[in-house]
Order: sequence, then C-alpha cells, then structure tokens
Amino acid sequence: MGRIAVVTGGTRGIGAAISVALQQAGCTVAANYAGNDEAAHRFHADTGIAVYKWDVSDYDACSAGLKQVEADLGPVDILVNNAGITRDSMFHKMTREQWNAVINTNLNSLFNMTQPLWSGMRDRGFGRVICISSINGQKGQMGQVNYSAAKAGDLGFVKALAQEGAAKGITVNAICPGYIATEMVKAIAPDVLEKRILPLIPVGRLGEPEEIARAVVFLAGDGAGFINGSTMTVNGGQYMT
Repeated sequence: MGRIAVVTGGTRGIGAAISVALQQAGCTVAANYAGNDEAAHRFHADTGIAVYKWDVSDYDACSAGLKQVEADLGPVDILVNNAGITRDSMFHKMTREQWNAVINTNLNSLFNMTQPLWSGMRDRGFGRVICISSINGQKGQMGQVNYSAAKAGDLGFVKALAQEGAAKGITVNAICPGYIATEMVKAIAPDVLEKRILPLIPVGRLGEPEEIARAVVFLAGDGAGFINGSTMTVNGGQYMT
C-alpha cells in the first residue's frame, strides 16, 4: 500500500495484529497505546513498528500525538480506531465513572482521533477510517450497557461520516468482532468458555486476532473504495445481520 497508518490500541491483542498486518501490506504504521509501557516497548522491539503513547479519550492529547506522528512519518491516510476498554457492571450498580470511562474511550475517541486527520484526508483526496466496534454493539449484552451503547454509537458515527467523506475519496467502515482469542477472552474461566460461549458460535471456536486484521487490510486497500458506511461482522456466525 505504501501509506501511513495509525492504529489506536495498536500494541496488544487485536490492535497488535492489525498493526503487523498493515506493516506486512506495505504501510508505515504508528501504533498508539495508553499505558502499558513494557508491552509497547516489547512490541516495538519485536516488530520495528513505531509506538506512541497518548490517551485517546483526550482530544488535545490526540491532536498533539497525531501531529507528532505526521512530523515523524508523514501524512496519515489510514486510521484504525481500535482502542477500547470495558468496565462491566449490571446497570443498577453501574457508576457514573464506569459509564463515562467507557463512553469516553470507546466512542468519544472516534471524534478525538478522526477529526484532526479529516481535513488532511479531504485535501489529499484519499482516506480510510476503520472503526472496530463489537458484536455487542449490534445485539447488546447484559452487564455491558455502557460498552454496548458506545459500540452501537460507533456504527452511527461510521454511517454518517461515510456520507460526508465519499465525494472526497474517503471511506469510513466498521468491523464488529465476536469473541476473539485475546488475553481478555482467554482469561475467562475455561468452564464458562466451553459451556456458555463456544456453543453460541456456529464455527465452534474463538476467532483469531489475525482474522480481524485481514479484514482491516482489505478495507484499507485501494481496491475497497466502493465499500463505504458498511459494517463487516466477523463473529463465526454467532450473530447475523
């Protein structure tokens, strides 16, 4: 591809797989991360991918971080909004802090990251914005009202912004992963995983981070220019739209 890409939450889990896949596709990648310096430094040492630390829930931090990336690497053509957190709780016990933390990181970050890059993409006549939503943004999930609301909001963001960017050569799409074999999912008790989660997935297994990454590479490519405002579900058939 030969383009500059930024991946938020790009040094661990799905984000790390996306960063590596874009690098392998010929992109120069900047992997953003929030707090785990050890993991980020290890990722950089293993892959050679540049890592940048800032909080995606903070607009000023995003603006400054992206300016540094563009100073170091060049204009950003591909943005993958992948960073996300969970603060699960039944709604009657959910605190305002739990709600705000998830909304700020999982939804407000899309504005914080995309808006500073938008004018440059418009001026250059090319851009790819790919937002990693979730199966739970499509179907909802008990105990995740904050997370499901944020991830559903991601889909509305994509559908609206796609209409604004289309005439300028910018596409905006979403990917909704199901259960993926990340550290977070693997930490689920084995009996819960075997008895309550895997039976819901028709293919009978967890997804792999690399399967999400391949979908990102496809949407980021020059050949995907007619795919815009779409939601790609990658969930093994667990939820079909």
